[in-house]
Amino acid sequence: MYTLLTHNDLDGVGCGILAKLAFGDKVEVRYNSISSLNRQVEHFLEKNDLSQILMITDLSVNEKNEEGIEEFISRGGKVTLIDHHITAIHLNQYDWGYVAVEDDEGRPASATSLLYTYLIKQGFLAPSKAADEFVELVRLYDTWEWDRLSIQDAKRLNDLFFMFSIEEFEEKMFARLSKSEEFTFDELEMKLLDIEENKIDRYIRRKKREVYQTFIEGECAGIVHAESYHSELGNELMKEFSHLDYIAIVMVGGKRISLRTTHDHIDVSKVAARYQGGGHQKASGCNLTQEGFSIFVEQPFLIEPLKADAFHNRYNIKEPETFCLFSNHNQDIILISREADEEWKLEINREVIGIYPAFMDAERVVKRKYYAWLVRDDQYVEFLRKRYLEKQ
Repeated sequence: MYTLLTHNDLDGVGCGILAKLAFGDKVEVRYNSISSLNRQVEHFLEKNDLSQILMITDLSVNEKNEEGIEEFISRGGKVTLIDHHITAIHLNQYDWGYVAVEDDEGRPASATSLLYTYLIKQGFLAPSKAADEFVELVRLYDTWEWDRLSIQDAKRLNDLFFMFSIEEFEEKMFARLSKSEEFTFDELEMKLLDIEENKIDRYIRRKKREVYQTFIEGECAGIVHAESYHSELGNELMKEFSHLDYIAIVMVGGKRISLRTTHDHIDVSKVAARYQGGGHQKASGCNLTQEGFSIFVEQPFLIEPLKADAFHNRYNIKEPETFCLFSNHNQDIILISREADEEWKLEINREVIGIYPAFMDAERVVKRKYYAWLVRDDQYVEFLRKRYLEKQ
């Protein structure tokens, strides 16, 4: 008999579905949050049932459970842990640990894709086209490659996952992979997904007005309180506010923080590690500890939310032939103007702050230091009118 302890997101549930395809009634699958896994592992080890083979996927154990697993194996027990988070790479020192950030083809791995390969190599599961397609969609979504490659079905699969309970989703996918030659969405699911995409778009538009900027240990963080659509929200907010180093999505009710970035120079798994968490370089999570609550909730409470740049402008545009106009909550008049030799001058309230080699360098200062946004065309035209009258 097998006991599988896995994560409660799409990648973790994908592992549960594969385990049931491979072992049928001989496996008990339990879905866990990051914070609950170690308690589950402790309970399993305390039972000392050597007839049960323990498998852990998409999650890693703490140091205490590392030692407990070693003792369990020394008594004749069997354990396999499969994960793809870089923060778990140290578990490869054990015979029972298999952690790989990339698969055999050099692509970013997911726990589902690693488990699928493992089950096939061990002879527990025969590959099929439907399973191949399902596993690849999970991998694309979990590693965020779907966005880079514009493969919308991966995102739709995750949207579908959140429309049902874990048990309902598991049952639907198990039946589909067992009976279908190919993995596809049915007509009803497509209609539901269209409705869900509109709902997500409205949710993200609202949350764009609720982002708070602050500096945490030298990094410029955007903080937003949200309970849903964390991956989509984090990605869209990083596009909108690209000057931020990362987005922290705070869930006070669930006592969790989800961290997202699109920058290569930022590793949010290191940020998560400060608060009992971990994950990927660009997508991680951690507990909302008492320290985290003070930093991410209490201290930013009185900060004004960021305003997004005006996006329907025809005249006040970025990298203009002459200059563009920004403002902030202090109503400062902020200009970025084109200088000779393709340099850009930053001027605030008629005082020159600096000369920069690229527009984005000046804009980064404007947004990170002065919390400013590109104003609408009507404000830009009014500014030009006033400047013209001053010269008369």
